[in-house]
This record gives sequence, C-alpha cells and structure tokens, in this order.
Amino acid sequence: MSLQSTGGYAGDVDPRSAYRELTENQNAQLVDVRTRAEWSFVGIPDLSTIGKEPLLIEWQSWPHMQVNSDFLDRLKAALAAKNVPAEAPLYFLCRSGVRSAAAAACAVREGFGLSFNIAGGFEGPPDPSRHRGSVAGWKAEGLPWVQT
Repeated sequence: MSLQSTGGYAGDVDPRSAYRELTENQNAQLVDVRTRAEWSFVGIPDLSTIGKEPLLIEWQSWPHMQVNSDFLDRLKAALAAKNVPAEAPLYFLCRSGVRSAAAAACAVREGFGLSFNIAGGFEGPPDPSRHRGSVAGWKAEGLPWVQT
C-alpha cells in the first residue's frame, strides 16, 4: 500500500489503496488540503457511501498561497471532534500530491505518525492536451467524488 517516502511523512499511497483503508479502518481519515476554490469548482471526494466525509482544511490559501498558519490547530480540532486517535492513519490529498506531502510531513512532526500522502492527488498531472483528471489521481481512478 505505502510507497517509500523521504519527505518526512509515512509514505505515498495510491488513491485506491487510500480509499480501501478509509473503507476498512473506521479511524482512518481523509484530509483534503486544497483551497476553497478547488473544493467548490473542481469537486471533493465523496465518502458518503462509507459513512465518512473528508476533512476540508486548506494548507495554503488563495490567492497568495501562503501556508495556513491555523492548519495544525484546525487539523487537531477536526480530529478531536471526530474522536480520532493520534495513531490513526491520515490520508492527505491535494490537486497533484505536492501540497499534501508538505501537510503530511507537518502532521508527522506534530505527532500524527501515520500521515500519508495520496500520490497523484485529486486530479493528477496534465494529460497531453493539458487537462487534469484523466492520467492519475482520485478522479482518474474512478473513485467517488462530487461537485458542489
């Protein structure tokens, strides 16, 4: 399930493996660290069929893309509200896997040792036509998602 990581987090996980773990482990949580605009206009993972919802916590905020100084406080509060133990696996997701890797590393430093990055993110890299969502990532894997 986990690929090697040298980025200070538990490892890179493909989207299908993350979804399987979210389905099988009641404490596993998905943390979507994209921006509000991305959630609104691109969509979010739909975990309703497994009785969950993603935690939506921006790692960086549009338009300046500065790291959200409240990120750790919001993450801790969201996990506490769901009674998620610190040793639970956390799966971090962004557009392509870069911001989520940074967020997972930050979470590990704060004591959440099983913080994984979802490789390929929600949309993955651009295809030859420069469109995202068909090469790799959550959407390309055909995993459930919705637009609001």
